[in-house]
Amino acid sequence: MPNAPNMSTKEDYDCIVIGAGVQGSFTAYQLAKNNKRTLLLEQFVLPHSRGSSHGQTRIIRKAYEQDFYTQMMEECYQLWSQLEKEANVKLYRRTGLLVMGPENGQQYQLIKSTLQRNHVPIVLLPRKEFSQHIPHVNLSDGEGALVDTTAGVLYADRALKTVQDQFQKLGGIIKDGQKVTDIKPGAVVTVSTSSGVYRAKSLVITAGPWANTLLSHTGLQLPLKVLKINVCYWKEKVPGLYDVAGRFPCFVQVASKEAKLHVYGLPSNEYPGLMKVCYHMGSETNPDERDMQTDRSDIEILQRYIAAHFPGLVPVPAVVETCLYTVTPDDHFVLDCHPTYSNIVIGAGFSGHGFKFGPLIGKLLCELSQGEVPSYDLSPFRIRRFQAQSKSAL
Repeated sequence: MPNAPNMSTKEDYDCIVIGAGVQGSFTAYQLAKNNKRTLLLEQFVLPHSRGSSHGQTRIIRKAYEQDFYTQMMEECYQLWSQLEKEANVKLYRRTGLLVMGPENGQQYQLIKSTLQRNHVPIVLLPRKEFSQHIPHVNLSDGEGALVDTTAGVLYADRALKTVQDQFQKLGGIIKDGQKVTDIKPGAVVTVSTSSGVYRAKSLVITAGPWANTLLSHTGLQLPLKVLKINVCYWKEKVPGLYDVAGRFPCFVQVASKEAKLHVYGLPSNEYPGLMKVCYHMGSETNPDERDMQTDRSDIEILQRYIAAHFPGLVPVPAVVETCLYTVTPDDHFVLDCHPTYSNIVIGAGFSGHGFKFGPLIGKLLCELSQGEVPSYDLSPFRIRRFQAQSKSAL
């Protein structure tokens, strides 16, 4: 048929994945491993720093209040290790994770009991021995401390590039710089972008802060909030005090006098002489206009926290970068099929703690998209838990 509109740009796939962050890239990789003809679409040119998967490092840990996360992490470690072997790339460095918090506080006790119940190797640090093990950190009165010894640092940028490369080696196709402009549900889903029209038997949406924008084409809105996080790096007064090479661990501080929510940090590594310490909270923003959000109240909290607990750091950030969190009301992920269209699968709301789960989330979203029974109980991650909040928008 000569001159038929758009015929030349129509392409058919088994599955299309929208969003090439860590979750979408691992989903596409799993689909390709299962011999599915898969297209991975990304609105920005790769690599980019406009979503939630950029930056050099992330913490990997089993320290959680909920059993289901700790149990899922068991397989995540295996899958990360498998990818390292497959691609012959180092993606993880074991450092341990120091957890500090009010000894009798609910959060600290929950983390401790979850780790013990799941037989995760931990070391409890008695107050009188604390500074021997962890120099240059002040533990507040009444605080407990433990180390999740299997935890460490994931090399995030490298991990993302590695999984995308492996996906392409398996025959997968990445089209970046293609913003999705329309989604037409049906037995075959049609996805239109700025450059073409693509069709597939199933669709996976892993679009981070842009999830609801895409879901609006399918008559669904989820209770997701997009937060701008200030990622702060703090200068060591003496180079090497908190260095990864000096075996300084990652840390998470729950419920301190200075900060209601978690403060977390990673040893100096990506910027020599600078330690990454962040507050697990930010201010609501529009992902396309993030620079209009200039709230720095989280930095003020961090300055007070660092002055009190990390005497070896200059309590003024040397570098401030930004990252976006897409959070759900309960901070648990969304891993589910669309309530109306079972061949549209949604991975969203990773709430600032999803990166380390990437290999497993990819596997679970792949299972959902193929109509298989998921390997884990996904009830904590189902859309129905939001009830009235996620009523169809049509």
